[in-house]
Amino acid sequence: MDTPLWLTHEQAAAALHTGRGAGVKVAVIDSGVEVSHPWLSGLQLADDFAVVDNGLQLEVEPGGGVDLFGHGTGIAAIIRRLAPEATIGSFRVLGARLNSKTAIIREGVRLALERGYQVLNCSFGCGLEQHLLQYKQWIDEAYLMGVHIVAACNNYDFTKPEWPGYFPSVVTVNFARAEAEETFYYRPGNLVEFAARGDDIEVAWKDGGTKKATGSSYAAPHVAGLLARLLSVHPGLPPLQAKALLHIQAERWSAEVAGSNVLL
Repeated sequence: MDTPLWLTHEQAAAALHTGRGAGVKVAVIDSGVEVSHPWLSGLQLADDFAVVDNGLQLEVEPGGGVDLFGHGTGIAAIIRRLAPEATIGSFRVLGARLNSKTAIIREGVRLALERGYQVLNCSFGCGLEQHLLQYKQWIDEAYLMGVHIVAACNNYDFTKPEWPGYFPSVVTVNFARAEAEETFYYRPGNLVEFAARGDDIEVAWKDGGTKKATGSSYAAPHVAGLLARLLSVHPGLPPLQAKALLHIQAERWSAEVAGSNVLL
């Protein structure tokens, strides 16, 4: 389907309601995805890679359907619930303590971009200013390729600059007290413009388990899943047009839904 020059409010609303993610590839740039988890029953990852540092150089290995922490499995399960027909790929760049290096993350992103993923879910952040330009390099590359980046923000202070979230081309999401998975909010005036369900929710976890969790890590995939719905109905939407449409479709943010990292 050809994408109109500019979608109407009604067209975007309909796509967010009826889209199921078909034809959209979503990369989970995270700690891996446990494909045997009951909440992911039937999931076949399009790609499953792990980027590791052997002490001399970075190597890319098969991911083996393993999640080192549990985090990536929770992310993938949320995306799959909201966009059940989207294609999901796992690019493991976070370690057993959710630790990583900027170079490892960059290599995971490179792999996803090479393989044609339209949405990158990045539920992590780096606040080291000396790394800013390294993040900008691949964020700009993704933008020029028409690839959408959805990122989490800092869980303790959402105004603290972290990357990839603190770039205007990125859809950055904070956690909110929301009951409905499809509800998301828009709050202008900060680079963290969106908020979605992520306060004290049950998420899939390592070894087939679940846990109660709070954080922007779990809010971001809610928006990534909704974005996959939108793109499945209107493929080819450029990142800034999609972001503007999400602005329009979002509920107005209010103090009643604010997470604990927002000072009122």
